[in-house]
This record gives sequence, C-alpha cells and structure tokens, in this order.
Amino acid sequence: MPSHIHPTAVVAPEANLADDVTVGPFAIIEAGVTLAAGVVVGPHVHLLGLVEVGAMTRFHTGCVIGDAPQHMAYKGEPTRVVIGRGNTFREYVTVHRAMPVGPHATVIGDRNLFMVNAHVAHDCTVGDDCILANGAMMGGHSELGDRAYMSGNTAVHQFCRVGTLAMIGALSCVSQDLPPYWIVQGRMNEVRGVNVVGMRRAGVPRVEINAVRAAYKLLNRSGRTIPDALAEMEQLYPDLPAIRRIVEFIRSTKRSICTGHVTSGPGPTAPGDGDGDA
Repeated sequence: MPSHIHPTAVVAPEANLADDVTVGPFAIIEAGVTLAAGVVVGPHVHLLGLVEVGAMTRFHTGCVIGDAPQHMAYKGEPTRVVIGRGNTFREYVTVHRAMPVGPHATVIGDRNLFMVNAHVAHDCTVGDDCILANGAMMGGHSELGDRAYMSGNTAVHQFCRVGTLAMIGALSCVSQDLPPYWIVQGRMNEVRGVNVVGMRRAGVPRVEINAVRAAYKLLNRSGRTIPDALAEMEQLYPDLPAIRRIVEFIRSTKRSICTGHVTSGPGPTAPGDGDGDA
C-alpha cells in the first residue's frame, strides 16, 4: 500500500494502488479500483466499482468516478470504467460505469481535460486530448473523437457521436452526429463553420484544411444531396485523410448528421462560409 495516503482517507484493502499514488484528505477508494503509477487523488474524491486508471492521472476535489449509471434498468451488475494516462479531472466531475449490455465499460482515452462539473454518462467513449469545459455533459453511449472540444454548459445526446477536432460552442447541444472538424454553435444541431484554428493547432496540413473548408461548403451550401456531395468530395480529394475521415463518419451515421441547414424555424441569422474558428 502506498505511503502517500492521508490519515483521514478510506482505502479498501482490496484496492490496487501503485506505490507512488497520492490520496488526499477524506477521499474514499473502494474495492475493485486500480490506480497506476503517479495517480493523484484529491480531497473528498470517491472512486468506486470496477475502475481502472492509467498513470499520471489527477482527480481534483470532489470527483465521483465509477458510480452506478443513472438508468432505471441498472440492477447492480459489475460493469467498469476504464481511464487512460495523463487525464485531468477537475472539481466535482462525475463518470458513471456502464450498463450490462455492449462493451460493459465506459472508456476514456489519454490526456483529456474534464473541467468543473463535467459529466460522462454510462457507456460513453472519449478519445484522446479532448476537452470538456465546465458543465459539459455526455449522454449515455455517446462518443467523442480525438481532440473534440465541448464548451461550457454543452450537451451531447445519448448515442450521438462527435468527430475528431469537432467543437460544440458554449450553451449548445447536439442530438445528431457532428462530423469531424465542424462547429455547432447556437441552435441545436446547427453547424456554423469549420474548426480551422483547432486544425492548425493539431498540425493538420494546409491542403487538408482548405479541402475541409471546401467540403463543408459542398455539403452545406451547394444544395446537393449528401450522397452526391460525398461522392464529389471523394473525386476531388481522393488521397486526403481528413476528407476520408469526414466521408467515413457521415456514411456510418445511424442518427443523421448536424448540418448548416435548419429544418424548422427561421433561417440562420449568419449563414457562415465554413471558415469558423475555435
């Protein structure tokens, strides 16, 4: 058992902690929890259920990780939370374990930042290098691709997917799949542009950024059907990974996708030109 455990903390003898794990005042670590090297558990954190945490991950004050899903059908089955390396969970973040169907795990990748009061529901999947700002919420079975960004007080509906380097602007939500690199801002599911700044920061080549901007306009401003637009994208940019990623994502959707077209209510106040920043 590690020596860096505050005397007020409660750590079950069955918990598996690496020798250099730090546990703060009044934290509770229950049986079934496994913490790798360098993990820091802050004050009043509660880790429970079958939880596996990768190295150098940090939990700030009041996080609750591995509690039961908020689902009436859950009856206490032994499902899991699996967390990768180098993640940061700020104050009062909640992550729930999975339902007893499908993969039986809520899975979080590496180097993600979960800000204050963010919530990851049962059976969610979070990629690598994502950011969930204060109050961001993921519904059950939803997915975030690598480097996706959820701004403050945003929501992803259950079973929805958010693609690589996509962004949900503050106070917005999605109930359809959000393709890679696109930005939703304002009304539900309304795409306003392309995450150009995020792509630059991620090192995406200029030729791919320009192709994504053109593809965005083709899909949202040309009047073409989605199948026709995708076919034209493949003809114009057959060798660009970013375009392939968008095409594959859209073709695999089961919920339809967020677009720049509004199907109810007045039209967008600022239609945009696909050059949005994040």
